[in-house]
Amino acid sequence: MQEFLQQTNYFGFVLTLIIYYLSVLLKNKVKKNLFNPLLVTTIIIVAILLIFNIDYETYNIGAKYISYFLTPTTVCLAIPLYKQIKVIKKNMIGILSGIVAGVLANAIVIVGFTMLFKIENELGTSLLSKSITAPIAIELTNELGGISSITVFAVILSGIIGAAIAPSVFKILHIKDETAQGLACGTSAHGSGTTTALELGKIQGAMSGLAIIATGLITTIIVPIVNHIFFT
Repeated sequence: MQEFLQQTNYFGFVLTLIIYYLSVLLKNKVKKNLFNPLLVTTIIIVAILLIFNIDYETYNIGAKYISYFLTPTTVCLAIPLYKQIKVIKKNMIGILSGIVAGVLANAIVIVGFTMLFKIENELGTSLLSKSITAPIAIELTNELGGISSITVFAVILSGIIGAAIAPSVFKILHIKDETAQGLACGTSAHGSGTTTALELGKIQGAMSGLAIIATGLITTIIVPIVNHIFFT
């Protein structure tokens, strides 16, 4: 089977689309936030690869084509952002303050857990960039001397979990402001969080898209300082 799938260039691509489509149907039917399509798709695909003993390289032969859509998809986020430009201008100080607070909170938590559990500095460095989009996180980690593979895992995990629990967190904490919801999703869960934000509403989606950009820029300034103080 392994050799056959390796010759089938679109196996990973087709499998991912089918599983994701079914996951969306499941989410719409059960209407539970924990059944986030990204989370369910990831779990099912990992299970299939393990059960049928299919290695990741074979799966990725076709699945890699999905990543080609990341760039145009990210660019498309500028559309809802532009449509909400008045809201952004009106709340600019609050928006920037919220994003900076989110970046600092992430750094404080990582430093705190690193000290509490006596984690090696290299691992702490690798986790500092977990709440920004993967391309920026990888480059930042490499420059700081961290382990990029750990950073990628942390970025994916934080994105999936953040996207899955965000609506429940908003409900429990009674966070009803659309701008605050969007900023929280984008600042803590980057692209995956933005998917959830877009489901919540247009303003949430726009704010989350803005948060991805701003969080990436602010993180590249704050994280090197934090890393120098605590992990070098």
